[in-house]
Amino acid sequence: MLESIETRGIVLYNREFREDDKLVKIFTEKSGKRMFFVNHAGKSRLNSMLQPLVTADMLLKINDDGLSYIDDFQDVQVYKKINADLFALSYATYVLALADASIHDNQVDPALFAFLEKTLLLMEEGLDYEVLTNIFEIQILSRFGVILNLHECCFCHRVGLPFDYSFRYSGVLCPDHYDRDERRAHWHPNVLYLLDQFQAVRFSELETISLQAEMKAALRQAIDQLYEEYVGIHLKAKKFIDSLSDWGAIMKDSSGGET
Repeated sequence: MLESIETRGIVLYNREFREDDKLVKIFTEKSGKRMFFVNHAGKSRLNSMLQPLVTADMLLKINDDGLSYIDDFQDVQVYKKINADLFALSYATYVLALADASIHDNQVDPALFAFLEKTLLLMEEGLDYEVLTNIFEIQILSRFGVILNLHECCFCHRVGLPFDYSFRYSGVLCPDHYDRDERRAHWHPNVLYLLDQFQAVRFSELETISLQAEMKAALRQAIDQLYEEYVGIHLKAKKFIDSLSDWGAIMKDSSGGET
């Protein structure tokens, strides 16, 4: 039985189905992730909102036993600035894929929906997409069942020290307890400080965050290690991000840099 609902939705991806039909995966605020069927998509009035990253108020017919359907939409957000920047678009695409991977289909999660939409809006406003992605990655870990202690030493519970990370204890060690794990991560203490901040950072604080390239690289390496150890997913969108440094060099050369 089909249920009609009005909800905010974010298009995650689409794919061709048969000749001119499409399957569109949408993360909805009220009904979770669903797959929607669009008949004759190329000629449909819905065609303009079937692209990934499009956010809109939608009138939907929800089918719990199969494909759902899109009746109408309004108040569309297309993120023009993100789509005009290859790098911002790549990071936004990765954030979409990560949100998709973090919950089951049909699982309602309005908090995750709001977090995803706000992250995209801040990227569109020009905030640092790399930092926003890092924050999203850290805060979404709980959706994968991962809870990290990044705030206090696992043994003495002191805070505010030059910590290092221990995968053995899934938390940080202070200098007095480094010897508890001979294979500790040897991360820069500022990486652990920032990761701890990222766990609970408020959107109002993001405009004050500015990181040097070296610290961004260290954060990227640490988060990649955390995901490899605790989550174990390998998303195509993430692999593309990993290749962006090469793309950046190529684009720099083509615009007049040294070859």
